[in-house]
Amino acid sequence: MLISDIRLQFYDKILNKRVLLLVSHDVDALCACKILQSLFHCDHIQYTIVAVTGKQDLERAYLEHSDQLEFVVLINCGANLDLLDLLQPEENVTFFVCDSHRPVHVHNVFNTNQIKLLVNSGDEFNFPAFEDVIHNEHSDDDDSGNESDEPSGKRRRFDEETLERKMEKRRKRREWHENKEKIMYEYEEFSYHGTAASLVMYDLAWKLSQDTNDLLWWAITALTNQLIAKKIDREKYVSDVTELNRHVSRHNHRGNEEENPLSVNSMKVSFVPELQLTLYKHWSLFESMKHSSYTACTLKLWTLKGQKKLHEFLADMGLPLTQSKQKFTAMDKDFKDNVKDWVETSAKKFGLENISVPSFQVQFGFKHKFCAFDVAFSVDSLLESVSNSKSAEERFMEALDCLSRKYISKLEDGVELCKQQMMGVVNQVQTLLDMKKVVSAGPFLYAFIPDGTPDSKFFSRPNCLMLLGRFLLEAYVKLYNRRRSRNLPLVVTAPFDTADGTSLVVGIPPLPELEQASRNFFGKAFEQAASKTGSRTLHDHFEPSVVVLKTEDRSKFFDALISLLQ
Repeated sequence: MLISDIRLQFYDKILNKRVLLLVSHDVDALCACKILQSLFHCDHIQYTIVAVTGKQDLERAYLEHSDQLEFVVLINCGANLDLLDLLQPEENVTFFVCDSHRPVHVHNVFNTNQIKLLVNSGDEFNFPAFEDVIHNEHSDDDDSGNESDEPSGKRRRFDEETLERKMEKRRKRREWHENKEKIMYEYEEFSYHGTAASLVMYDLAWKLSQDTNDLLWWAITALTNQLIAKKIDREKYVSDVTELNRHVSRHNHRGNEEENPLSVNSMKVSFVPELQLTLYKHWSLFESMKHSSYTACTLKLWTLKGQKKLHEFLADMGLPLTQSKQKFTAMDKDFKDNVKDWVETSAKKFGLENISVPSFQVQFGFKHKFCAFDVAFSVDSLLESVSNSKSAEERFMEALDCLSRKYISKLEDGVELCKQQMMGVVNQVQTLLDMKKVVSAGPFLYAFIPDGTPDSKFFSRPNCLMLLGRFLLEAYVKLYNRRRSRNLPLVVTAPFDTADGTSLVVGIPPLPELEQASRNFFGKAFEQAASKTGSRTLHDHFEPSVVVLKTEDRSKFFDALISLLQ
């Protein structure tokens, strides 16, 4: 059931209760969790946080922690699952689900007792009608009467009429089921994302008059990550940024900054246009442009011609090569102060019209300044760290900590991890293109990353593999510039667990959709291909377009996928 008043129907219900928080492994979920933690601390609500990486984790975490708990909050997990069927809870347990994954499972929508969906009031869902997908099965008792008292002729007519009624009911029931299958297929065909869970939680904080700059910054970070991961389109992003900017103005109205200098422990958030250049303030401008998908793909930087274009671009800006290859903080002050304006001016001549996007930056005291893109990249890199010494729970807690301003060092560690990750992605893209390993299978493109490939460890993480897939698809389309390839999706596989002989498979939607809203049809396609061929797959990730496949079954799985999508 959709919640219309989040304060009355959610927060007031859990006051003075103990709550179980089940939180997914993504940036938006972490930010929403931090906001909710802050509210719980203010009102002394007891809670337990458990990080969950997939459906099996979700089920296990609930079974381990559900004793004597009446309220469970799920953040970015559960909306697209039949929760009651999966978790088998007691009747007194209520689930509050704040999840950006769409479509929402119809059983969650129409359950009015135990499932409460926390959503943004402006989101569109297009739910099917209740009577079209939920059928109340009643025992159809036949009107038998006392047949022994009836004449034989009437009894025969009675039997014929009863048989006709039964046949009519069966026909209608069959038609209803056929119609339901059609409606449900259309409803569940594409997976996509709605408003970030963090924005829903920030809205709650604002209604409770407990919103602060910290909570606002976490909501901004989550929204920025949605744009980076292409979970929302630019129009939706700009709309949400505009709404958040009102709160930024409200919390950061200080008047003359010279009269109100920042204290050491202060925090200031400001609205600024930001360049789509990965970590350029923590890297050199030259390296940042090489490792940003927008500039690398538009200028085709993996070719000699593209590298020449990059040097022309820097020359047009009037920026010496020695300055562009220095770390941004070490550049001469005149260059550093003007580089953003120069990039925006020269970008138009090189086809980079959309190089800047509306965004925000934060300053902690005098020293530390971060833009929202930097923080979103950093948190995601900590979550997907490939360090063997860290468990999933440790990575989760480290990423959660780095959102707090007292753990700036962890945030900076995330920045360094992100640099390594982006270098691995760009090297892999160049290798796949140079070796012509991106192959057309007819209805889609595919690429395999073989075991033993340098940096392959990064691609055993789903978010990093999806980042590689989006980068690779855009690079392939820009390189070959064929009309047909622009409309083709991409499937990428990478080694997942060498000991188990499994591969990670992700599906990336076609480029026109990638530039707009990411509506992904691979979730259903993967399920059907696995079912038809008996391929050993694990559909455990909350993102339907991510599956784990037994490497031995890859050939028959892809054959089935090709025949399905033709």
